[in-house]
Amino acid sequence: MPDSQPQPQPPSNPPGSPGTPGPSGPAALLLCGARLTDGRTVDVRLGGGRIEAVGTAGSLAPGESRTGLTRVDLSGYLLLPAPAEPHAHGDTALSAEHPGPVSYAPEDVQRRATQAALLQLGLGATAVRAHVRVGDVQGLGALGAVLRARRSLRGLAELTTVAMPRLLTGVAGADGLAMLRDAVKMGASVVGGCPDLDPDPTGYVEAVLEVASEHGCPVDLHTDAADPARLARLAAMAGGLRPGVTIGPCAGLARLPAQVASRAADRLAAAGVTVVCLPQGTCGGAGRRGTAPVRLLRAAGVRVTAGGGALRDISNPVGRGDPLEAAYLLASVHGLRPEDAYDAVSSSARAALGLPQVRVEAGFPAELLAVRGDRLAGALSLAYSRIVVHRGRVVARTSAVREYCHPTGTGEPGLPRQGRGELS
Repeated sequence: MPDSQPQPQPPSNPPGSPGTPGPSGPAALLLCGARLTDGRTVDVRLGGGRIEAVGTAGSLAPGESRTGLTRVDLSGYLLLPAPAEPHAHGDTALSAEHPGPVSYAPEDVQRRATQAALLQLGLGATAVRAHVRVGDVQGLGALGAVLRARRSLRGLAELTTVAMPRLLTGVAGADGLAMLRDAVKMGASVVGGCPDLDPDPTGYVEAVLEVASEHGCPVDLHTDAADPARLARLAAMAGGLRPGVTIGPCAGLARLPAQVASRAADRLAAAGVTVVCLPQGTCGGAGRRGTAPVRLLRAAGVRVTAGGGALRDISNPVGRGDPLEAAYLLASVHGLRPEDAYDAVSSSARAALGLPQVRVEAGFPAELLAVRGDRLAGALSLAYSRIVVHRGRVVARTSAVREYCHPTGTGEPGLPRQGRGELS
């Protein structure tokens, strides 16, 4: 196995340019011999960015009238709805690899945000929500850079942005509030921030909800959720807002007494608030480390999804941003069934981002991930080889081959070579 992965680079030709298939007219695909989580082996035909048909293996051979159909052999692969990344930091991603303070020069932010989104796309995430700081020294420059990265990735992945001002209350917060409104006009599709860092956290939440209500935007807030009274006020204010409120990483909930945490979870469920946990580690605005009490929240009826958080920045210099690793940790550390753990990074994550539901059935969007293996538990454990489909096109491939050398060094056969086998 290779001990490092190549750094992804932006596409040399933007999607839609000559020689590059455009997002509006993807070629038809036939995914052959894929395994589903229910044990069936099927062929899946894609067209127009959607799943056209699912049938038993060999049953969807193209008719004489069907031309331009490309076959992709998925023998040995498990086919799943693609993950989505609900909590990324595109403006600071990959910055730990460079000494000194994080550069917010627009060209540096755009390069890092693009490379981070491509890394996460290769891992399976066809949609990414990036939290971007606005105000202070970076003004709106970092947001503009991430929005340019979004345009360059069109047709490869969906990149949306959350505007995150530092302060919103008092005299010092007036500039932040104006900046937040400007960020929405500029193209930020979600309003957010970190109320825990404001002298008046409740006032901060009120300001965010007001801007969101004005523009019809979702809300996504960073909070440790360690103060139950403050969390109760947030839930009360968020209850009537549509299209919805997401908070995370909420690690402080796990430090509260069980009864207190349970009452807080009930309030969040009643208000329809989604919680994004970060099982792989914290992020710059998250405060103390830890993971939200996933099972308690789910038992209360809270929609819980999982994100990657920091991707090799100062908060987590070894962060991978891998949705399957997040699902693996939810299963191995927090005791979720593999199916529920994967739901947290796929269906629930897509719902948190306001994206259409995906199932491997006719009529659903062709947002898919094929992982080497035939069982979900094994895929979460050893998910090295992956094929990613976005809008009905294969947009990323990662393959791995494990070889064993003979102990005598003679090269004699006898030890297995695992490439297409279940462990690759």
